[in-house]
Amino acid sequence: MTRFLRNDAVNPQEMIEQAALRTAGRSADRHILAIQDTTVVRSSGGGGLYLHAVIGVDADDGAIIGAVHGQFLSRDQGKRGTQRARPIEEKESYRWLEGADRAAQVCAAARHITVIADRESDIYEAFTRRPANVDLVIRASKDRSFGKEPSLFSMADALPVAANLAFTLPAKPGRKERDTQLAIRFSAVTLPHPKNGIYKNAPDGVCLYLVDVRESAPPHGEAPVHWRLLTTYQVSDARQAAQIIALYRRRWVIEQLFRTLKTQGFDIEALRIEDEVPLSNLVMAAFVAAVIVQQLVHARDGAPADGALRPIEDAFEPSDRPLLEAFCAKLEGSTARQKNPHPKGSLAYAAWVCARLGGWTGYYGKPGPIVMLDGWQQFQAAKRGVALLLTAIDNV
Repeated sequence: MTRFLRNDAVNPQEMIEQAALRTAGRSADRHILAIQDTTVVRSSGGGGLYLHAVIGVDADDGAIIGAVHGQFLSRDQGKRGTQRARPIEEKESYRWLEGADRAAQVCAAARHITVIADRESDIYEAFTRRPANVDLVIRASKDRSFGKEPSLFSMADALPVAANLAFTLPAKPGRKERDTQLAIRFSAVTLPHPKNGIYKNAPDGVCLYLVDVRESAPPHGEAPVHWRLLTTYQVSDARQAAQIIALYRRRWVIEQLFRTLKTQGFDIEALRIEDEVPLSNLVMAAFVAAVIVQQLVHARDGAPADGALRPIEDAFEPSDRPLLEAFCAKLEGSTARQKNPHPKGSLAYAAWVCARLGGWTGYYGKPGPIVMLDGWQQFQAAKRGVALLLTAIDNV
């Protein structure tokens, strides 16, 4: 493994490009959500190594289609004082524009593309330079000034409530799941360009829509939910505002993916590889694999009420089917709950097999990322064993 990771022919760019090539084929005629975010690989003082990732998600059922883009950032301290005077291409924040551009290229065959990102991507150029086939839903972080008029956030506070939305807030570390009510406000806005000399040739302003959503009555001691979303979609009524909120909620998928990459699966933060080159190779391979694990977790329950089963080719090669079916025949028991309830050729069928290989009995709870990862690794080991056996037979 050490020799492989240090081989000059192995590089993370080639890995992600091959993964993106498979994603491109699965994107055709779908509305793809290109969700991007940055996570820490290794922290060192004020800097460290970071992974910026973009994944493709089906807007209709929330299933991960595949990896779209990934790049590493070696971050060190300093440069903050000169940030405003530098063009966007020379800043780390340019990665958000690169992620949108890459999504437009990889998912070019999609019916539509929506890039979704959190507050760090609230950049003027992200809106003015978005690809022609891409819309944006971005959480606002900057309280922009409109001159003599109220600022962006003050304007949002003064908007009338257009509707109240019943909402289930998912659990996360330190917070339990809870049902709550969200008040929705919305308005058209024109963001002025930043007051900086490097923007002298930029458009005078960019027309967007603001959707403000906040928790009406949070439990005592809990921080209220409050999202200010900037979007290129037109928002003319509460129904359209609710659709924007629903799109942004899909961003949670990449948070779950990062948990699988870290403590809930591959535990990349525990790696003790000092050299950045082999570390980057291993982390990118783990990222591509974590996407597959999350695809299996999403597929485990079968088809949604109003949707169809995902095909097995979302996460496996067509040639994997015979081995999956052989494992299924061996793992199925005599009772109904020990039978694979999903049709052959579906990703749900493969997820059931991987869950059983990972130790799930079929009786209690739902298999999570760690179980799916263990089962998927066992399947991959068996696949390699079969390949070696066939090679040996051919050489006889």
